[in-house]
Amino acid sequence: MLVRHGESVGNVAATAAERAGLEVIDLETRDADTPLSARGAEQAEALGTWLHEQSPGAGPEVVWCSPYVRAEQTATIALAAAGATLDVRLDERLRDRELGILDLLTRTGVEARYPQEAARRRHLGKFYYRPPGGESWADLALRVRAFLADLDRVESGRRVLLVAHDAVIMTIRYVCEALTEHEVLELGRRDPVRNATVTRLARTPAGAWTLTAFNHDYHLEREGAATTTHAGDRDALPH
Repeated sequence: MLVRHGESVGNVAATAAERAGLEVIDLETRDADTPLSARGAEQAEALGTWLHEQSPGAGPEVVWCSPYVRAEQTATIALAAAGATLDVRLDERLRDRELGILDLLTRTGVEARYPQEAARRRHLGKFYYRPPGGESWADLALRVRAFLADLDRVESGRRVLLVAHDAVIMTIRYVCEALTEHEVLELGRRDPVRNATVTRLARTPAGAWTLTAFNHDYHLEREGAATTTHAGDRDALPH
């Protein structure tokens, strides 16, 4: 079960800056320390209600989580609402994609301050473009592959709840479903991962992974929690 964190203060600030045409996102915390918004906390509680209703043979047996505050808060709030006593295991390989010198810049800001980088990104495309000091999606795939190999070894046969970020969830789909560059980029453009939604991957007897749910948000609607879509990976538009 793959869950994107609830709406964060950073999501709200980034969306507001993009809409206002600003160059810089007004955010004081570093990315790793950015917390949930009040709406994000409500989404996490709604997720916990849904987890509480899962049958013993369907709910998670173990939880792995990005160490970023917004993800850990989502997992902690959800498990408390579910009345679950599962430990949350943090792994830095589940952190959000790093943007390097482009961090906290909107698309307008990148074009204004680093026009050569904007041009280089348009040429390479978002999958292979690596901002100085940051990561490409291909870099992200490397650490996701390493994480999944360890998870396979440590948690073999167990149902895992993984709380992370939109780019991480898309990259896990890319790896497990053997998607192409074009397929994962088109998926991200057409159907971005919404806050606190659930995606499910199940392993077949032959060992292949199959998608059984994507962007499931029934729990949010039912509990009256707003459904929010924020471009958490601010470099998410195709070139």
